[in-house]
This record gives sequence, C-alpha cells and structure tokens, in this order.
Amino acid sequence: GAAAGRGGLCGRPAPPRRDPVYCLPGGGVEATAASGEREIELRIQRLRPGAVVPRRAYSGEAGLVLSSCVRVELAPGERALVATGLAVAIPAGHAGFVQPRSGLAAKHGISIVNTPGLVDSGYRGELLVNLMNTDQRETFVVEPGMRIAQPVILRVPELDRVEFHELPDRI
Repeated sequence: GAAAGRGGLCGRPAPPRRDPVYCLPGGGVEATAASGEREIELRIQRLRPGAVVPRRAYSGEAGLVLSSCVRVELAPGERALVATGLAVAIPAGHAGFVQPRSGLAAKHGISIVNTPGLVDSGYRGELLVNLMNTDQRETFVVEPGMRIAQPVILRVPELDRVEFHELPDRI
C-alpha cells in the first residue's frame, strides 16, 4: 500500500473516500529524492476492478507501464479506445504524455493514434488509450492486464506570450 503509517495516503490526512488512491513515488507534492533531484507525487485512483496501478518496469525509466483493464480485438487497420480503469491527479505545472510501447509497435504494429496522448493536470476522468492496429493482415487482441502504453510525466513551464510583427531567425 501507499504511505502506510504516515497519517494518510501520500503523507497527508486521508480524505473520506471509498476507492483506493495510490501514490508514486510518495512523500509530498514535491519531495527531494536521494539523488538530489525533485520528485513529484502522482495520485492514482482505481476506477474499475482489475485495474493495474502503473509502475516503472525498471528503476530509472522515464515512462510508467500502463495496462488495459478490458479485452479488445483490433482488426487490421482498426482503432479503439482501450480502458485502463485508472484516473490520475497530475500536479499543476506538469502534464502526462502517453507514448506507444516500442515492443508492441515493432512486433505487432500496434501504436497510439494521437501519440503522444496529452493528459493535462486538470483532467480527472478515466485514462483511455487510443490504440490502432497498423498491421495489414493480423488481428491483435488486447487482454486485461496487458501493458499497452507508457505515460511520461513532465514539467510544463509557464509561457509569457508576446506577439511580434517579425520573428528572429534564431533565439
């Protein structure tokens, strides 16, 4: 479980709720990792039974492993929104970028239609992955628990938009 023994989930008093919330990596909204780098807290809520909480396959990887919680058949050239059964609370100033898994693309021609899929910090709905089967001959079956995508959480800077009549060649 997440943050057991620290008052509530993720080191905060637990709000009243029925569905479990998981935190990666834990601590506060921002904490300092052992490496000295800042880490952020990603709150995750299971919306469906069988939903798999995302994790990193190996330490130090940029992306988390995002899994399907439903069975979907993708005929050649077909696309479908594949449910993960999860919602996330990405902290303000950050965004999630959902990438295809290179192994599914190389071996089966499975990609994400709108890659990278953008998850803004204010979105609280279920994460759905818009998969497409680019193979010309073979149907591909997505099974519950199958790893289908890799979300990467990145800091997004504030922008000071300034309109100019002409732009420089380089900045």
